Amino acid sequence: MHKLLKGLAVSLMCLFASFSHAAEKTTIKIGSLPWEDVMPISEITQKFLEKQGFTVELTTFPDWGIGFAALARGDVDLMVLHINNITADYWKKNYQRLEKVSVASHGLHQGIVVPDYMPIKSIEELNSIKDQVGGKIIGIESGAGLMQQTADAIKQYNLQYTLVDGSTAAMVAQLQSAIERKAPIVTMLWQPSWMDMKFKVRYLEDPKGVFPAPQSYYWIAKKGFSNDNARAREAVASVFVPLDDITAINLSINDGMSMEQAVQKWWDANTKLINQWAVMSGK
Repeated sequence: MHKLLKGLAVSLMCLFASFSHAAEKTTIKIGSLPWEDVMPISEITQKFLEKQGFTVELTTFPDWGIGFAALARGDVDLMVLHINNITADYWKKNYQRLEKVSVASHGLHQGIVVPDYMPIKSIEELNSIKDQVGGKIIGIESGAGLMQQTADAIKQYNLQYTLVDGSTAAMVAQLQSAIERKAPIVTMLWQPSWMDMKFKVRYLEDPKGVFPAPQSYYWIAKKGFSNDNARAREAVASVFVPLDDITAINLSINDGMSMEQAVQKWWDANTKLINQWAVMSGK
């Protein structure tokens, strides 16, 4: 009788496990933003999930606020986010309905830069070369977080500079022109960006800590996703894309490839790594 009951219990456990597995999602909805840092991670993860047998729907949102709202409602299952600085306010507002799944990449960094042929190494030295650059820091779009951080740096370091807003394209044009002429310029940059790989620049040291430390990219899901979708969770958690690889993908795009072509180029060159992910994900 004891053996019969034990056998029955094992059978029920197996049956329950099979029902639980059957209840897991076979279609995963990924949300993303059409930006050069998060799209490569999103598309690489999409390809890996499809390799593991899932159907993936990828939706892009125009800004973080809309993306967070969609994730919190469950309109999408997963998004790549930086929650420790850039989107901290959105995370604080929604975190009770969300959960961290895994780290997808690490090292997002931004700050004030100068060409590497300029002699200064720290933000504290900027006033010493202000006349060489007309007292201007060449900026990007006025609403960017990097612009606000740079404005804070001007105040905290008592810099005798004006922050010039404009566009990323205009900033890139001025930076490239200055480097070609070996002329002095002070501007801003971030990694991962194709510009960071193409232009030889120096991030100025920030002893006051105005700019955030290197940040991680997290896969975030609606609360309960990992528990309800263990196999998908293991697949997603196996994916980690080095920041330099994201930068290289964006350089390929700047050289004329589409995002899909650049991601495929990376995929074809990293089959060993992808196979390691498959082992870690259990399939």
